[in-house]
Amino acid sequence: MMVPIALMILGALAAATAPRLMARSDWPDREPVLALWVWQCVVAGVLLCCILAMSLSAAAAWESVRSPVFGPAPRVVVEAYALQAHGPWAGVLALLLAGGGAWTGLALTREVCDARARRRRSRDELRLRAPLLPGEEPAGERLVVLEGDRPEAWRLHHSSPQLVLTTSALRRLKGRQLDALIAHEQGHVRARHDLLLHCASALAAGFPQIPVFAAFRDQVHRLVELAADDVASRRFGRLTIALALVELNEDRGVFGPCPSQLAQVPQRVDRLLAPAARFTPGRRLRMTACAVLVPAVPLLVTFIPGLSALT
Repeated sequence: MMVPIALMILGALAAATAPRLMARSDWPDREPVLALWVWQCVVAGVLLCCILAMSLSAAAAWESVRSPVFGPAPRVVVEAYALQAHGPWAGVLALLLAGGGAWTGLALTREVCDARARRRRSRDELRLRAPLLPGEEPAGERLVVLEGDRPEAWRLHHSSPQLVLTTSALRRLKGRQLDALIAHEQGHVRARHDLLLHCASALAAGFPQIPVFAAFRDQVHRLVELAADDVASRRFGRLTIALALVELNEDRGVFGPCPSQLAQVPQRVDRLLAPAARFTPGRRLRMTACAVLVPAVPLLVTFIPGLSALT
């Protein structure tokens, strides 16, 4: 009954070492889409370790679970996992992991409900600031302009995503800068970054003591902006989107001494103005394949006893 223990050790190692390794690397800023993929594979690997360990522990503790888990597997395969030799800890471990899974589902549900409430409040505020004229029907415009002295731009996520701009932002954004800003927001929508942000926030809120989930949330918030910047820069140039960021944020004091949560904007501008060389397609392909191995390793660890028994 060593497989669940091996899976838990593997998951703990991945959860402890991945944030440190990623924090020491400088390549995520060069390849934000690849970095997002690596982070997703790491988190998937950690969750998969927990799910597989829970399934095997429950199968060892309760006969009623063993049959659904192993199904029509030959008897020699079931015996290879030494389920009969389990101790009382197997049921405890299964219950603990099941509770963690239920808590994860609860955290995700709460995050979805909170996101819907935020969207509803944003729509209500938008209706208040931009009311419909008598006889006017809501047409679901992609771009909404509001009166405002502060340059602001944000997007509303619902069935028909909308980009909201203030008149001050329109006065500041010149020429192709507005097109670059719209392309940036379209990059978020097309890549469904909102779903990734919801999942990352739910895991971090549900398990704040686990470093990998907190690091995943923080890095996802940063990397999705870099990825959307790259989408806009490929169409309109890095200088254009950098100037748009400056015009929208220079009055907020983010280009001087500012809190760490606001330092992302000048870092994005510096990255756009002094871009590092991207990886070659071959290197990106190799790193993508290596990232896939992270969730594949728990599957290999789980199936090795059964495959060995068949050979």
